[in-house]
Amino acid sequence: MTLANGRHYLAIPGPSVMPDRVLQAMHRPAPNIYKGELVEMVESIVPDLKTIARTQHHVAMYISNGHGAWEAALVNTLSRGDTILILGTGRFCLGWGEMAAAMGIDCQIIDFGPQSDIDMARVAEALTADTAHTIKAVLAVQVDTASSVKNNIKALRTTLDDTNHPAMLFSDNIACLGVDEFHMDDWGVDLMVTGSQKGLMTPPGMAFVFFNDKADRARDTAGLVTPYWDWRPRSNPTEFYRYFNGTAPTHHLYGLRTALDMIVKEEGVEAVWHRHSVLARAIWAAIDTWGNGGPVRANIADHAKRSNAVTTVNMGEGNGQKMRDWMTDTAGVTLGIPLGGLAATPEAASAFLRIGHMGHINAHMALGVVASLQAGMAALQIPHDPSGLQAATEVIAQG
Repeated sequence: MTLANGRHYLAIPGPSVMPDRVLQAMHRPAPNIYKGELVEMVESIVPDLKTIARTQHHVAMYISNGHGAWEAALVNTLSRGDTILILGTGRFCLGWGEMAAAMGIDCQIIDFGPQSDIDMARVAEALTADTAHTIKAVLAVQVDTASSVKNNIKALRTTLDDTNHPAMLFSDNIACLGVDEFHMDDWGVDLMVTGSQKGLMTPPGMAFVFFNDKADRARDTAGLVTPYWDWRPRSNPTEFYRYFNGTAPTHHLYGLRTALDMIVKEEGVEAVWHRHSVLARAIWAAIDTWGNGGPVRANIADHAKRSNAVTTVNMGEGNGQKMRDWMTDTAGVTLGIPLGGLAATPEAASAFLRIGHMGHINAHMALGVVASLQAGMAALQIPHDPSGLQAATEVIAQG
């Protein structure tokens, strides 16, 4: 017997749930790609993207996933043989570094492991030791989707400034733009990358690189830049066709325009941040309470270092896999699999699941995941404190 029939809930950390309005906006005939409403619409998208990123600088749009944004960031700023500093806190900044290394860039790596955020003292030590200033850029993720840790990007800029190091600061916000609070200009970020499929509530297929004038000056000497990934014609196009170096992703743009209307014009970015904060804290309250009576615990212990976009949960060896299967087969909810160091062995991977709580979600969706998880633990006889659901409802009630 299954209770999964009905509308399935994909509660993985991206692609996120897409609003019906976004999907409906995309369900239309192809438009003229040379003039008319599409051209005017794209010109309205750029300032709204900058509003969410909290920047007055530049943005280049690409037809790609987040890995494409990674590559665009690298080729527009670096040359073969340059040195960068990779700050690993799970999986994804390490992946960015693997891409850079394959392109001939020298990567210095500090791996803080899959349960920790960036240790600024260790970063300061590495920057201070670089007396010749060979490090051209410091790469970090604001939120690592594998570990669910949230790094302090503002403090990272302070660390760069305090060590008088001229390296550029790159931030990967693919998991969390429009979910966790972020201020590109005020925090001194030189370059930020993101994708369409998470907080921006649009299907996978578009990526964005935001960059300031300092990063753009690096483009003058970048030896890796290629015609397709070159951000200059995209960020300051002389004709519409140059926005995408070819045919525009027409239907993605219609969906994105609707999503931006919902985020910027209707709900408001600050309200979006607050909604995600409340829903995340409700889920955390349940997880922390369940752990009082069993093995369940959040991968990141410190609430201040948890992301409002995704939570990685250790259910105990074997229990994570059982819960993921039960949730899909019986409750109609798909949760995320473990990645990176948390999945280093089959035994380790069997303990973890990831809950995506980003984008187009509300209280009943978050509470539905919590209630379903608690029902699953009861069904599978996983020890837990059964007052977890009540703890989550109290957070929602307080708002």
